[in-house]
Amino acid sequence: MDSSAVSGFDRLDDVSAEAYRIAVLEGQFRADVIAAELDLSPEDVKRTERVLRVLRLLHPTPGDPLRLAPVSPDAASSELLGPMEEHMGQMKQHVSRLRSQLDSLQPVYFASRRVRNHLEAFDTISEPDMIQSMIDSLLKRSRSEVLTVQPGGARPSHVLEAAKESCLAMVARGVRLRTIYQHTARTDPGTEALARVVSAKGGQFRTTEEVIDRLVIIDREVAFLPLHRPSGSSREAVMVREPTLVNYLCSVHDLLWRTALPFGQDEDATKPAIDEVKRAIIRLLAEGHKDELVARRLGMSVRTCRRHISEIATELRATSRFQAGAQAAARGLLGPTTRSA
Repeated sequence: MDSSAVSGFDRLDDVSAEAYRIAVLEGQFRADVIAAELDLSPEDVKRTERVLRVLRLLHPTPGDPLRLAPVSPDAASSELLGPMEEHMGQMKQHVSRLRSQLDSLQPVYFASRRVRNHLEAFDTISEPDMIQSMIDSLLKRSRSEVLTVQPGGARPSHVLEAAKESCLAMVARGVRLRTIYQHTARTDPGTEALARVVSAKGGQFRTTEEVIDRLVIIDREVAFLPLHRPSGSSREAVMVREPTLVNYLCSVHDLLWRTALPFGQDEDATKPAIDEVKRAIIRLLAEGHKDELVARRLGMSVRTCRRHISEIATELRATSRFQAGAQAAARGLLGPTTRSA
């Protein structure tokens, strides 16, 4: 269908319709009669003829192509719209085939997208040196906030010195730093000195009884977690960039932070923290755990743990673990504690 036919659809005005009526009465389109009846100029008559021919309402007479005869609107409609309707039917079939073909690719897309999302959102890092190098690199570029959880007690002096320099550099450029240790870190002079020096510059440190695994969250955009394998311990790590999971880990850190005690500030929370360590030891012993597991859960050596157990037994005047547990329960030492917010 040519463009002139399409553009003619909106040009069947009253003049053209009246000219068609006269042509039907005359049995043919006579320009002089149309001009006289409708008081049209030669140009207007030619325009009207063109409209009626575009709409297939006028046809040349066989044997006399100059004589234009009117045809019925039904015949004009069939001639004009038939090819268009056939074309539309073919297009509809074509659209249906294309949609079916594209729909068949949906499972492929979503399966591949899941793999891609996983690869983009998680990276497993197997080399310990590379893990620390990536963390250090991101910490140097941190812009707004660094949240960490550091299980265990004392750390080597060179590790603490590097951590102190890194923390001071972050707080100096306005990064909010929040670090959670276990209570046992309070007994280590190196960790206490780090917390005191960095706190004076704006960093924040707190301690709690038990924590989850080591956690580092940078600018609420990327997080590092230790990788756990069914076969046992692993020194690998997972770098997480998936926003929903990173936000969840931030919420976990916030929850731990609200229930932890300040560390490294002017106020002395050492005595309450040590009391909480002992309370945690009593609770874990009451649950039937061995010394080794209690020590590991609370981030201390087995020797230190047993020393605390001995002190607890002396304070409670107990001669056995069972008696210590009974005395602790009687004094309400096994119930929930209220910590500093």
